[in-house]
Amino acid sequence: MPEPKYWHLKTVLGEALDSDFAVGEVLPNERDLAARFGVARATLRQALEQLELEGRLQRRRGVGTTVAPPRVGVDVSTTQHEWPGTVRDAWQPVDCATAPAPAAVARLLETAADEEVHTVRRVRSTHGQSVAAELLYVPSSSVPELSAIDAPEGPARARAVLRELQRLGLDGQDRAVELGSARADDARELDRLPGAPVLVVTTRYVVAGRSAAVSVATYRADTCRLTFGDSGDLEISEEPQERRAS
Repeated sequence: MPEPKYWHLKTVLGEALDSDFAVGEVLPNERDLAARFGVARATLRQALEQLELEGRLQRRRGVGTTVAPPRVGVDVSTTQHEWPGTVRDAWQPVDCATAPAPAAVARLLETAADEEVHTVRRVRSTHGQSVAAELLYVPSSSVPELSAIDAPEGPARARAVLRELQRLGLDGQDRAVELGSARADDARELDRLPGAPVLVVTTRYVVAGRSAAVSVATYRADTCRLTFGDSGDLEISEEPQERRAS
């Protein structure tokens, strides 16, 4: 069976992206691209859509179609035990609030449904673009020395919670990974439309046999790949399901 014309064009376009365009650069309009490669615009659209599905291109509201940055590695191994907020951490703290955790998170934390916990909000960016958002839920019992006076709110409060966590001896962590659909708050944070595919990584941090904190990190599925320590990585290519966590 002969190769579809748009599939061959996709390969040619991919090579052009590597050699002729920089990350974040806006592609010419469809008419100019179709003329450059000598194809019909319908064929070009199919090729562009496939490259977008593969994470090579991004359509940004008010900007156009741009060259996507390299995929962000999402380490889902449990061999390395490390608290959030360490020197190697790529996340930036944004805010910290105190409120009851979602029911699914409260069960992981083994806290009462109405018990207020510290909720640290962080973002991860690459090439000036947000690719992931995280909510880190920390019970007051995990950070008993935290002072509300020193850092009452904002990024400073978030950093204070992270510093207090790092005083604890981390025994281990458990992770669950699932593909889901972006809710309204995820979409705003990640500059995506509601319902766009996302990767949800839930991590439970364990101290002395109990849950000390739970992280729910939401990644743009078109900008990341799963990694397993030194064993290599796996491109995300499954169909999204309904989001179940956070």
